[in-house]
Amino acid sequence: MKALTLCTLLFPMVALADGPFDGTWVQKDDATQFDKKPYVISLAKGIWHNEAAVPAYKVKADGTDQPVKGHAYYDTVAAKAVGNDTVEVTTKKAGKVMSTTTFTVSADGKTLTQKYNDTSGAEAATGELVFTREGKAPGDSHGVSGHWKATKIQNQNAASNTMTTKASADGLTVKYANGMGYDAKFDGKDYPVTGDPGGTMVSLKKKSASTIVETDKRAGKVIEVDTMTVSADGKTMKVDWDNHQQHRKGSYVMEKSP
Repeated sequence: MKALTLCTLLFPMVALADGPFDGTWVQKDDATQFDKKPYVISLAKGIWHNEAAVPAYKVKADGTDQPVKGHAYYDTVAAKAVGNDTVEVTTKKAGKVMSTTTFTVSADGKTLTQKYNDTSGAEAATGELVFTREGKAPGDSHGVSGHWKATKIQNQNAASNTMTTKASADGLTVKYANGMGYDAKFDGKDYPVTGDPGGTMVSLKKKSASTIVETDKRAGKVIEVDTMTVSADGKTMKVDWDNHQQHRKGSYVMEKSP
C-alpha cells in the first residue's frame, strides 16, 4: 500500500512540473547580435528618405502627415528636423499614432542614437538603438544622413523586452508585455497574434524539447522565422531571427526571471 501511494503522488507532480519554456523572459541588452548590413537614411533638400523601411519611402520633411503605401503598421509618416543633429519621425495608421522616433547624431558625426516609442500595442514599448557610421557623411544633407551599422540596444522598458510563455504538450502560449500575444499549436497552422494592428499570423513547429521554430506571416507571406532555444540549465533562451522581408538576420538572448 505504501508503494502504491508513493506512485500515485509522483505522477501528478511530474505532470505539473514546469517545462523549459515556461516563465517570464527578459531580453539581455548586451547579448544581441545585429545584422551586419548598414541601414540607410537621409534628409536632404527637404525630403526624408528611409531606405531601411520595407518598402523604402520618401516624404516631405515638413512635419505634416504624408501618405505611404505597403506598410503593415502605418499609412502616414511625418518627418521634421529638430536642429542640426536630430530628426523626429511619427507614424500613424488610420489616424492613430503608432510610433514616434528621434534620430540624433553625435557631435563628431560618428554615432547615431535612435530613440523609439512604439505605441502599436496596448502598452508603449520604448528603448534606444545605437549605430556607428560606415563611410563618409554625405554632403549637403542633415547630420543624421548616411549608412549606419547597428551596434547596441539599450534602455528598453518592460513592454519592449519582456514576454511570458507557457508550453503544453501540443502548443505554446506567448504574452508580450506590450499587450500582444498568441496561443498556437505545434501543427504548422496559422494562428493570429492578438492585439497586433499589423495582422500577423504565427505558426509553430517543435524541433525538440528545448527548441521551437516560429514563423510569422502577413497576408500569407512569410515575414520572419524565429528559432527559440532554451539552454540546458533553463536560465536563458536564445532567439535566432531571420527576417525575410528585410533580408536580415541576427540573434538575442533572454534571461528567465526568478
